[in-house]
Parts: sequence; structure tokens; C-alpha cells
Amino acid sequence: MLMARGRATAAARRWFEAEGFVEVETAALQVSPGNEAHLHAFSTEAVGHGGGRAALHLRTSPEFAAKKLLAAGEPRLFEFARVWRNRERGPLHHPEFTMLEWYRAGAPYTALMDDCAVLMRLAAEAAGTSSLTWRGQSCDPFSEPERLTVAAAFERYAGFDLLDGDLFEGARKAGVRVAPDDGWSDLFSRAMTQLIEPNLGIGRATILYEYPVSEAALARPAPGNPRVAERFELYACGVELANAFGELTDPEEQRRRFIADMDEKQRVHGERYPIDEEFLAALAVMPEASGAALGFDRLVMLAVGARRIEDVLWTPLAETPA
Repeated sequence: MLMARGRATAAARRWFEAEGFVEVETAALQVSPGNEAHLHAFSTEAVGHGGGRAALHLRTSPEFAAKKLLAAGEPRLFEFARVWRNRERGPLHHPEFTMLEWYRAGAPYTALMDDCAVLMRLAAEAAGTSSLTWRGQSCDPFSEPERLTVAAAFERYAGFDLLDGDLFEGARKAGVRVAPDDGWSDLFSRAMTQLIEPNLGIGRATILYEYPVSEAALARPAPGNPRVAERFELYACGVELANAFGELTDPEEQRRRFIADMDEKQRVHGERYPIDEEFLAALAVMPEASGAALGFDRLVMLAVGARRIEDVLWTPLAETPA
């Protein structure tokens, strides 16, 4: 399994280089680890020679740093980035993992859908398999992925209108637990997990696109429909493999979204992370671009038929006590 991982890594690198991408290595320690409400970081502090201290965090994504490089003039870049997410552990989750992230300046986000299809094929070829597998499900990585809007997925698998209907009533009728303190995003996430995701990427991959704007904090609104955003996720065997955006480049709108997400994080988890002001300054001069983040460990897992993410990590961490 680990040898197959190495072959998949090398194949992806060759493909990106042939496409004119430059491989970058961005810093893992950041002023802000990311500003999504339900992501938790590992935090530390830098200590100066005189004893001065500054809070720092291990990144949950290389996104902020990569966009600073786009603003500096790099038109195509990719990174096999080590990232960290606290409070996450399970068959598909490890506290430290590899995120393959790439950006195309001047390209529509649909171009990244094609990139994802290529990367699935490369991983399967590296593993010497004709199918991705997970918990009894299979997916043909050589077939063209189905492209399905989030609204169409809710109509098909949940039986109600997500955008014009009542999410709370529709979810309740579909058997999803609705708690008294649930917000719209809480219930959307629960409905996605229970009703939608298990049906995606069965037989062939699914590209789920046009998420509600409230569920795409770093993506720009879709042309002609400001209620949805240029965001898609790639699924195989019911497993989310990649998340991609047509990137938002309005720093004031991004600030507003970050503050709203940190307010929600404070409400739910009692903590908040700072905003990276250098990142917002970079957005003001960043060209229009599209970017994707793919969970590389998960892709390898499905290609080699692994049962747990630890099977494809060279030195996994010991389990943390509950």
C-alpha cells in the first residue's frame, strides 16, 4: 500500500509538471490556521530571544499561503501539503494528513473537475486497479464523473427542495434529527451526511456542485444565481475526496464571511481564530483563479482497498484517549 502511495505521488507530480504547474512548499505555521467554524487547529507560540511571545497555529489548509503566491504572480501552483486538524480521528480522519492542493489562475472552476478525474485515474493506475473501493462500494475511476448540483441531489435523495423549500420541515420528514438550537448550516450538514453523501460516487464518481453560498465561505457566487456558489466536491464510494472553489477575490466580503464564521465558532465551541490580514490584502490584488484541495491519503486508501487511513500513512500517530 505504501509503495502504491509513492507511485501515485510521483504520477501526480509528473502530471502537474507537464501541465505547467510549479510545486511550492508553504509554511505550516501560520498566524491564522483557517477561519471555518467547525475546524479545530493545533496551536502553539513563538518565543523570541527576549521572551516575547506570539500565538501561532499549524495550518488546517495551505490555502491562505497559496493565494498569497497567486497574488505574487504564480499562475499555476500545487503542493503536497502536510496539514493538521484537531478533534478529528476515525477510519477516514487522522490528525495529520496530506492535502494535495492546486490553483489555476484565469481558469474556471470547471477546469478543476477535469483535473480531479485525471488524478483519480492516475491513482488507480499507480495501484494497478480498475476500481476504487470502500466498505463494499465501488467506483470506476476511468468513467467520466457524474455532475450533479446540490439542489438536484436533495431532490433526488432527500425528496425536498433545498433552495425554495423549508429545510427544517423537509429534513424532519426525511427522518433527520432536528434539534431546537440547530441553525440552517447545522441541519444542512446533518442532512448531507445522512441523506446525500452515502449515495454519491457509487459506480462512478460524483462531482457535487453549486453549494448554497452560506456553505462556501471562500468561493464566489455563481453567475446568474447569487444564492449558490462556485464550489464543488468530488465523491467516490460515498467518500468526499476533494473540495474546490471558484475563488472569492473581494477582501471585504471575505472579511465579513470570516467574522460570521468566527462568531459561529465562538457560539458553538467557545473559541475563535484571528484573521490573517496579509491574506485579505493579497485578495485585493489576486487574479481570478480556481483552486482545489484533495485528500491524498483518502484517494490512495480507495485505490488500494485500505480499511483505515493509517494503512496508507508511513508513521501514523497512536490513538488519543477519548
